[in-house]
Amino acid sequence: MTVPDTAASVVRLDGPWTHRDVAANGARFHIAELGDGPLVLLLHGFPQFWWTWRHQLPALADAGYRAVAMDLRGVGGSDRTPRGYDPANLALDITGVIRSLGEPDAALVGHDLGGYLAWTAAVMRPKLVRRLAVASMPHPRRWRSAMLADVKQSAASSHVWGFQRPWLPERQLVADDAAAVGRLIRDWSGPRLPEDEAVEIYRRAMRIPSTAHCSIEPYRWMVRSLARPDGFQFNRRMKRPVRVPTLHLHGSLDPVMRTRSAAGSGEYVEAPYRWRLFDGLGHFPHEEDPMAFTAELINWLKDPEPDR
Repeated sequence: MTVPDTAASVVRLDGPWTHRDVAANGARFHIAELGDGPLVLLLHGFPQFWWTWRHQLPALADAGYRAVAMDLRGVGGSDRTPRGYDPANLALDITGVIRSLGEPDAALVGHDLGGYLAWTAAVMRPKLVRRLAVASMPHPRRWRSAMLADVKQSAASSHVWGFQRPWLPERQLVADDAAAVGRLIRDWSGPRLPEDEAVEIYRRAMRIPSTAHCSIEPYRWMVRSLARPDGFQFNRRMKRPVRVPTLHLHGSLDPVMRTRSAAGSGEYVEAPYRWRLFDGLGHFPHEEDPMAFTAELINWLKDPEPDR
């Protein structure tokens, strides 16, 4: 099922970027793009969409990159399909978009769920990923072990367990004009709270029909697969190391993903790995302090030999 036309005004927000749709992996994906040069593909997390990268798109373009922010399957302006929300398929969406854009590879920049999928894509399609930058999300194997073995991390990610109930989480997300989205974003941020206008935009995007359900489905797979053969297979597959330079960014006050859960992901990287902890920031460092986040990202992208 394709996103209704009425969603276009919510998703295709004005700016220096251009909007269009690209076909990949059996679906259509909305992208916002700006600039020319090596491709940097930006992947949003929950409960957001491409617009979370509004600060980084112009800065990356000014720095000499082709900056593209895509809406993940089921979110924003991309197709809402009945199936396909496991991380392996969502990662193929991402690498398919790279090919559809006519590029040989991309530097992937992912936040939250987008970071989980960026880790996955770098393992599954290593030739298509030039560099990897992940914010607020550990390596999938690290995430799995933290959720199962760390009581504090399990409690911090209580929303993920709550998503396992049928239908009720979707209703709660969109109730009262998606007020829950605003609460989550404010609760998960550090002291630098998002502007009211930004929160309202995320609330409107979640109210697009089927978005709440599609946004939750990846988290349902992540938990329900813990004891299933497909989950064991994915976990084994993710043992293969990441072999591209990796930048790992994290807010010291992130209440959703504990620092100790994210730290240590470098053990799965057989390439230069850089850990950067932003003091005083929460779960959305790219929005809470966009200047510091973007400067760190661009300096690393331009570094020909990033240190381990």
